[in-house]
Amino acid sequence: MFTRRHAVAALGAAAFPLAGLPLGAPQAGAAPVRPVRPPRLREGDVLGLVAPAGFIADRFGLAEIERTVRAMGLIPKPAPHMLEREGYLAGSDKARAGDLMAMFADDEVRAIMAVRGGWGAARLLPHLDFAAIARRPKLFAGFSDNTALHLAFAARTGVHSIHGPNASASWPPAAWEAFRKLAFDAEMPVYAVPSSDGPSLSGRGAALRTFRGGKARGRLLGGNLTVLSALAGTPYLPDFAGAILFLEDTNESEYRIDRMLTQLALAGILDKVAGVVFGQCTRCHNPDGGYSNFTVYEVLDRRFSALGVPAFQGALIGHIAAQVSMPVGVMAEIDADAGTIRMLEPAVA
Repeated sequence: MFTRRHAVAALGAAAFPLAGLPLGAPQAGAAPVRPVRPPRLREGDVLGLVAPAGFIADRFGLAEIERTVRAMGLIPKPAPHMLEREGYLAGSDKARAGDLMAMFADDEVRAIMAVRGGWGAARLLPHLDFAAIARRPKLFAGFSDNTALHLAFAARTGVHSIHGPNASASWPPAAWEAFRKLAFDAEMPVYAVPSSDGPSLSGRGAALRTFRGGKARGRLLGGNLTVLSALAGTPYLPDFAGAILFLEDTNESEYRIDRMLTQLALAGILDKVAGVVFGQCTRCHNPDGGYSNFTVYEVLDRRFSALGVPAFQGALIGHIAAQVSMPVGVMAEIDADAGTIRMLEPAVA
């Protein structure tokens, strides 16, 4: 039966050739937000370092981060308040927001990367000048709590960003190559769920869990489930109509994953998407143990298999060392039977 859900998926596929597909729900009287590709990174460029959420312990930690950035072939430029601390935050909300805005205004800075996650990025949103960010688009990268910034940029500016390792990450070769291909080379990679035990007789990867098969196209929108669900009902979420929703999380019990997905369903977000990719749920289990709870996979299966759109779990997105970088706002195609995500356009210009 052809349902409204099929109609949404069809509309998303039909809109694929249009690079100007709206990303965010505009404010009253505002023009629709259109996708914007920020400039790509080049060797020798200056990378602005910001701490939108948690603090860095000391200057030695910052020195290690700067060495990592130099190893990328870039010149690190820490924000002025980088080593400040206010409780569990890297300085006051206004100071952290001011650091981020200063990086967008700085002609020397080519792109911006968060040094870490934690909590606090959402607190910056009322203090940001999104019009100024849209006038001077730059690539922003980071993940975890920085999901709040990715989603706000998509909703209010349309500027593509990269949900990938923070600057303080370990950056193993796989993570670095995935980021480099997107941010430096403007490539359109294909990500596949890996097989932990080698190919099986059926040809499916051991880590792939397909909740509902099929293919879908749409703009990649998402990030950390906890952060995304907390933004529901605010003006900082983009329009998810026809989108490919990607999610990840860490250190959450099964019932909390269930609760947050229920929030997205009640908010009407899940009813809009053309497809779903759930990456990694690292250490997501009831700390009390036992088998009285649903497993995470049962929670995801019950929620996603009923959506009527392609959905799978197992992509290397999230709180793992070898995570792939996901370009937020970019058109992509997923194949839930094969467990693949194929980029259909570059993230950067």
